[in-house]
Amino acid sequence: MPEPTANSIPSWFGFLLIVRDDAGFTRDEIVRYLEESGIQTRMLFAGNLIRQPCFDEMRKTGQGYRVVGDLENTDLLMRRAFWLGVYPGITEEMAWFMVNKIKQFIKHGV
Repeated sequence: MPEPTANSIPSWFGFLLIVRDDAGFTRDEIVRYLEESGIQTRMLFAGNLIRQPCFDEMRKTGQGYRVVGDLENTDLLMRRAFWLGVYPGITEEMAWFMVNKIKQFIKHGV
């Protein structure tokens, strides 16, 4: 679990989850389930930035940016990561609701 930096009082805005390759389900499947259960999620912005629409023209010419490495991890985040929203007003009951919904999904699948 994340720990705050010494001498800080953070206000966490989200908890990032990454669905493993061997999970038996996709990010989109669990996100759909959570959203249908009333739990809001958000995608990670932006993962591999050069795959974003603002780079369409630059990708055609191959100019205006440079790439270092294969960007494997940024692609992984685009495909498999999502945020669960958190904020100081979430009650323990609300947090357990999210935890139990995730456990239920993992146990019973889609």
